[in-house]
Amino acid sequence: MNLEEKIMAEIKEAMKAKNEALLRGLRAIKAEIIKAKTEPGANGQISGEAELKLLQKLVKQRKDSLEIYQKQNRPDLAVKEEEEIAVIEKFLPQQLSSEALKAAVQQIIAATGASSAADLGKVMGVASKQLAGQADGKAIAACVKEFLQS
Repeated sequence: MNLEEKIMAEIKEAMKAKNEALLRGLRAIKAEIIKAKTEPGANGQISGEAELKLLQKLVKQRKDSLEIYQKQNRPDLAVKEEEEIAVIEKFLPQQLSSEALKAAVQQIIAATGASSAADLGKVMGVASKQLAGQADGKAIAACVKEFLQS
């Protein structure tokens, strides 16, 4: 069962349960899937890797909005963003803990032979591919910078 089929099944269940928060998050995912499938060159198909990137993008957008709403003291809107983040993250792979992320980054640094901050781009390229879906890009970048500067 691909992501779109899972989302459609979940939407039906959310409608039956009258769960507005769940429904809002699922509809956002469905809209992005449809948008991705209709882009030029997609031929009505979306790969598993593209689905993963799509979900990560949705979570990032909502986290950015959440941060803005919290700064502007808008708890009503912040709660909606948190609910949608929780829904979208259900479809992402399990996120790495900070310890596991550090260990993975250390292995990547050792494998690439990076030794200074000048090698940041090389390490980030490999880390982003290997840890796709398992960690946020900001967290990966922060971890890589920490190890390369020390």
